[in-house]
Amino acid sequence: MPAVKGDGMRGLAVFISDIRNCKSKEAEVKRINKELANIRSKFRGDKTLDGYQKKKYVCKLLFIFLLGHDIDFGHMEAVNLLSSNKYTEKQIGYLFISVLVSASSDLMRLVVQSIKNDLSTRNPIHINLALQCIANIGSREMAEAFCQDIPKILVSGDTIDSVKQSSALCLLRLIRSNPDTVPMSEWALRVIHLLNDQHMGVVTAAVSLIERLAKKNPDDYRGCVSLAVSRLTRIVTSSYTDLQDYTYYFVPAPWLSVKLLRLLQNYPPPDDAAVKSRLTECLETILNKAQEPPKSKKVQHPNAKNAVLFEAINLIIHMDCDPNLLVRACNQLGQFLQHRETNLRYLALESMCLLATSEFSHEAVKKHQETVITALKTERDVSVRQRAVDLLYAMCDRTNVEEIVAEMLAYLETADFSIREEMVLKVAILGEKYAVDYTWYVDTILNLIRIAGDYVSEEVWYRVIQIVINRDDVQGYAAKTVFEALQAPACHENMVKVGGYILGEFGNLIAGDPRSSPMVQFQLLHSKFHLCSPPTRQLLLSTYIKFINLFPEIKPQIHEVLKSQNSLRNADVELQQRAVEYLQLSSVTSTDVLATVLEEMPPFPERESSILAKLKKRRPDKVKEGLEPRESKLGPMPAEAVNSLNNPAPITAPNPESVTATTDLLGLASSPTQTTAPAIPTNNTGLLVDSFTPNMAGLGDAGGLAPVDDNFNKFISKNSGVLFENDLLQIGVKAEFRKNLGRITLFYGNKTQSPFKGFMPEVQYNGVSPDQLTIQAKPVDPMIEIGVQKQQLINIECVTPFEDIPLLSIQFLYGSVQQKINCKLPLSVNKFIEPTDMDSQTFFQRWKLLGNPDQECQKIIKATIPMDGDVVKTRLIGFGTSLLEGIDTIAENSVCAGVIQTRNQQIGVLMRIEPNKQAQMYRLTVRCNKPGVAKQLCDLIETQL
Repeated sequence: MPAVKGDGMRGLAVFISDIRNCKSKEAEVKRINKELANIRSKFRGDKTLDGYQKKKYVCKLLFIFLLGHDIDFGHMEAVNLLSSNKYTEKQIGYLFISVLVSASSDLMRLVVQSIKNDLSTRNPIHINLALQCIANIGSREMAEAFCQDIPKILVSGDTIDSVKQSSALCLLRLIRSNPDTVPMSEWALRVIHLLNDQHMGVVTAAVSLIERLAKKNPDDYRGCVSLAVSRLTRIVTSSYTDLQDYTYYFVPAPWLSVKLLRLLQNYPPPDDAAVKSRLTECLETILNKAQEPPKSKKVQHPNAKNAVLFEAINLIIHMDCDPNLLVRACNQLGQFLQHRETNLRYLALESMCLLATSEFSHEAVKKHQETVITALKTERDVSVRQRAVDLLYAMCDRTNVEEIVAEMLAYLETADFSIREEMVLKVAILGEKYAVDYTWYVDTILNLIRIAGDYVSEEVWYRVIQIVINRDDVQGYAAKTVFEALQAPACHENMVKVGGYILGEFGNLIAGDPRSSPMVQFQLLHSKFHLCSPPTRQLLLSTYIKFINLFPEIKPQIHEVLKSQNSLRNADVELQQRAVEYLQLSSVTSTDVLATVLEEMPPFPERESSILAKLKKRRPDKVKEGLEPRESKLGPMPAEAVNSLNNPAPITAPNPESVTATTDLLGLASSPTQTTAPAIPTNNTGLLVDSFTPNMAGLGDAGGLAPVDDNFNKFISKNSGVLFENDLLQIGVKAEFRKNLGRITLFYGNKTQSPFKGFMPEVQYNGVSPDQLTIQAKPVDPMIEIGVQKQQLINIECVTPFEDIPLLSIQFLYGSVQQKINCKLPLSVNKFIEPTDMDSQTFFQRWKLLGNPDQECQKIIKATIPMDGDVVKTRLIGFGTSLLEGIDTIAENSVCAGVIQTRNQQIGVLMRIEPNKQAQMYRLTVRCNKPGVAKQLCDLIETQL
């Protein structure tokens, strides 16, 4: 405990000794209870206790608390100690307050007043104690009470250095915990000039403060760049004797250097040529010093020197404008790749991954390819091997793709299980992006499936199917290659899927060879049938019906399989249905109809690669850093392929209208303009009935005349209900969304005794660009009879995030009067959020990564709904995010995560809602990896709370 020996608190020393000498837990509890009773009696009965005695007893309470026992008295006596003029008594009082008094305590007003008194004195010791207490508590009340006092102390010319240092750190603590309550814009210029302070401790504390402020308001603190460069230059060019008090093992002020380098990474390269030149010289000096022989054999010396070096390299990568510096940084990192220290090798690989994305240093990174491949094979630490894989992936281009892919495939056979799936995705992406020819790509993916079949996701083998279907020149080769692969004794199920699909489409291209005749192909595939899971068997049945179309001569053998009891009475409903329908289709239809129904799959339209999207989902941090291929040759895998691959041909000839309306929502239709609505039964009895709900009037939250905007807000967290209703018309909604696609079905009900004529609903973009949102609306019959309900199908695709809301404009004639209704279409960007799960560590790692000002939005909002946990959770889940239970240390807080799915990218979203039931307020924080989207989502969720 503080000041036990120096202050002569003998009673405290005896008490601690007694506790240490206790032989059992029971004896310790007995001794503590005895002491607590004694202290309680002293505080209650003895009114003549002096400061020393209060301090002694408060120290005992602190010690008991640290042993794990609850303390429910003594708080007032600790507050009284704050008014003492003796340092030790005030110190113990502040210590007790910081540890045991909660921010919501009634005593906090007295504490705040005592702190104000100490801050107004000229005693630096008392001021420092007060500042430390403010920082330790760090509550919103503290921030609001002292948001003006502490900056004044910080920038005052009369303040001594130690107080300035404490003030800067205290402000930093308050800004981190309550960023919206400490306005610093008016102090910006004076805070920046602290970088010129003569005291290095003040500068070190000020840099930390300025970096935090610069992340929030970069324009206000742009002037810090020139001052930071000047200070950094003075440190780097000085000898360790010039800064003797701040030199750590012959490295001048390493902590301050690192902080300055990090501060500069918040801004682009300086525009001023002189400042830029000084910064370049400074970075060159740091690189030169890294080549100097060590001045100490102790490990602390290289650790400090390398800390500055790696931060300087990060700044060089951030600036990305000086080819000479980038190449030098690459060469320096290359020397660390074979260093005996594992941590250095790891950091070197990580930094080189970033250098590989720069056009100036990409070629320099490629020179270390052999070293990285050796590290991949020989490293003992799995995290270093992971970084080696990342670097190979980042340095790959068309000139070295075959060698890198071959090495990664070779390593994949013995790779750690934790990184195999990611390696598979990366090999697939590299093969796709830099394919020299398509036959090599097919060989690569089939080899990938052979080596690591368990880790090959559906996106990977879907992609090779798309390439084969879209390229006529590779179809025969693919059929031959996959036929040979299926002959292996141990054939993975994913290989069976690829083989079944390709042979079903293009088996005729190799059927002329007796070794791959139609019967041989069928027998080879059917030999795998009983070893596969139900989904693969379903695909093989589709292959068999394709064979009947391609090879009529083997129809009897296939019919035997379809007629077998194992097929017709299979416990799997889908298998049974396919067997029955395929058997009927091949038995009762003519050859022409069969050929039409079972024709080849059409080419797939091109969209973003689903493999790359999956990798982004697994490693969003690395995609953010730019660890992705730099160019593309093959087109991306479309979302439409996913379901088409599992059902390669229609099994009947259904009504095309009914098929298209459903499959477009699921991403199956290749042309979204062909969408039509299925027939919906109507009822002429006066009740408005639809196929989704028994009574449309029950969809809304309130009957009668509904305000349009209020109803729109209700649809932010729900997908069905009444969008608009008046005496004439009722508009109901049923919406479905999946990934970046959506379908909204609108139900128009005539509530009058006269028909609507010239009924014309029109969806207007209303400020939304077609490049952000693609909308196709099916026309509606212009006549709506009495008591009849008509529906309209609207298909949507989200291309990029959008802010404005499309408008639904309706015109019609009621009698002879023209009616016009405008309401917002229930479509907001959160509809395309896909919930995602993550653990606490992952959540807070990503939370910290999204700390830039344009990536965060925070609001204090007044609660408009009951502050009931279940109600709030329902709204948040309806918003589209997943509710992460047990993530936040405060049980009342709600933490959510999701991914906005668009055609062009995936955008991560993190939310945190902190309720204040006493004030009936919420603190809402939204962070998003796309600038501007956080504020938009914040505004939307505000309407739901």
